[in-house]
Amino acid sequence: MSKVEVSMTKQRPPLVPLGTLIGRELRNEKVEKPTVKYGHAALAKKGEDYFLIKPDCQRVLDNQLAPFSVFAIFDGHNGISAAIFAKENLLNNVLSAIPQGLSREEWLQTLPRALVAGFVKTDIEFQQRGETSGTTVTFVVIDGWTVTVASVGDSRCILDTQGGVVSLLTVDHRLEENAEERERVTASGGEVGRLNVFGGNEVGPLRCWPGGLCLSRSIGDTDVGEFIVPIPHVKQVKLSNAGGRLIIASDGIWDALSSDLAAQSCRGLPADLAARLVVKEALRSRGLKDDTTCLVVDIIPYDHPVLPPTPRKKQTLLNSLFFGKRFQNSLNKGSSKLSAVGVVEELFEEGSAMLAERLGKDFPLNSNSGLFKCAICQVDQQPGEGLSVNSGPFFSPASKPWEGPFLCATCRKKKDAMEGKRPSRPTVTV
Repeated sequence: MSKVEVSMTKQRPPLVPLGTLIGRELRNEKVEKPTVKYGHAALAKKGEDYFLIKPDCQRVLDNQLAPFSVFAIFDGHNGISAAIFAKENLLNNVLSAIPQGLSREEWLQTLPRALVAGFVKTDIEFQQRGETSGTTVTFVVIDGWTVTVASVGDSRCILDTQGGVVSLLTVDHRLEENAEERERVTASGGEVGRLNVFGGNEVGPLRCWPGGLCLSRSIGDTDVGEFIVPIPHVKQVKLSNAGGRLIIASDGIWDALSSDLAAQSCRGLPADLAARLVVKEALRSRGLKDDTTCLVVDIIPYDHPVLPPTPRKKQTLLNSLFFGKRFQNSLNKGSSKLSAVGVVEELFEEGSAMLAERLGKDFPLNSNSGLFKCAICQVDQQPGEGLSVNSGPFFSPASKPWEGPFLCATCRKKKDAMEGKRPSRPTVTV
């Protein structure tokens, strides 16, 4: 895999409010809910890749059941326990962080914050088991034409639109390629360096020590250190009714294929054949060096049996400047750019590793008990028990202990440990 190029922010159109987009859908009677079709393929080298396919999830909306779909990749390391645990628990932990009775617009607006809470809660619960494996996660929620992606590690999700432009919806958290993450790890008490061999020579990719992990974010990895955080990068986009294709895969694919090549290699094929072809192409390019897992998900108009193929449009300098969006930790400049307005509209993107910046401040009282809930584990807090994520030293002007969201003592300890404020070892639940 080539090194990630981090670019300066480009001229970009303003984000479109989610309510405006949903209003357009409701006013346009010709816009129907899309059909979601999917396929998967995998080849095992170590047997540590797992995936989740749930195309028929439901939630209550206006006293009716509203559908949504979830697809995820879990690339385990140092064992399979973390990958299995995340597969079995992450979705429930995310959904438990979303209040009941929300409108569709409110549900989608709350989802990015709920994903952060669900990832952190899953990490805490797994670490309490006392096991030391870890896992990357790329977690995708599809609601109508809206796609929300949360990720830690180096599994990846790309979007191939009908305009032929490939967009990267995740950020790779590899220390070798992400200078911002290297700075965060060292500021939180970790050390970053290569493996030293006999004679003092350094070999291999950059790793964090102790532990020697190449990643800066994951679920699990208790033995490495709390500076390896489970706080995901989250991106939310809305497709036009022309639809698009998602390719979600572990690094066994991306170490062999660029984002553009993976998309180009399977255009025009149904999702099940496309997934097999991507895996086959990765195997042909690099051989079976690692577990290789690929999910292909087509979001297509209801009256189309398959996503129609489209040739890749050439990007001129004028088009790039006019339609450009932010480049962030992409494989190459072309693959990270979202397509023109009217094809894909960006609703939300945030990748900060600071929990206080990711949970918001509008956490009301629990309507049933009159108590504040912990924003991570959803446990009710008695008056005076909950600690605000904004609290700090008593005389600090930045300390605002009366402002939410509030955390229980366990989740507050986790937050402090991730920020390097306090050494933390999880309490093992027997």
